[in-house]
Amino acid sequence: MAYIRRSGNVGSTGRGWGSRSMVTKPAYCPFCVGKVKIDYKDASMLSRYISSQGKIASRRRTKACAKHQRSLAQAIKRARFLSLLPYTTSHIWKTGAVGLHRPSI
Repeated sequence: MAYIRRSGNVGSTGRGWGSRSMVTKPAYCPFCVGKVKIDYKDASMLSRYISSQGKIASRRRTKACAKHQRSLAQAIKRARFLSLLPYTTSHIWKTGAVGLHRPSI
């Protein structure tokens, strides 16, 4: 079987596939920049870092450094243990949101 070798994405520039240069801005940890203290009792802040499935968000999504991602995961686990945050999606589905639930009176 013969393979056809292509020269890449030849367009108006005439460059190949891997020749695009991207300039990315550096990602800064929101906890380092804002001097925010991660506390397990602050369920509303921690709920921003939990997905709709109840999973702890990754470093790519949270933009946190390794040090703060570890402490964020530990705070979420402590808040779950104390029933401040839900473990599973069934709890999220019943309350309608992640975090503290205010009962309607």
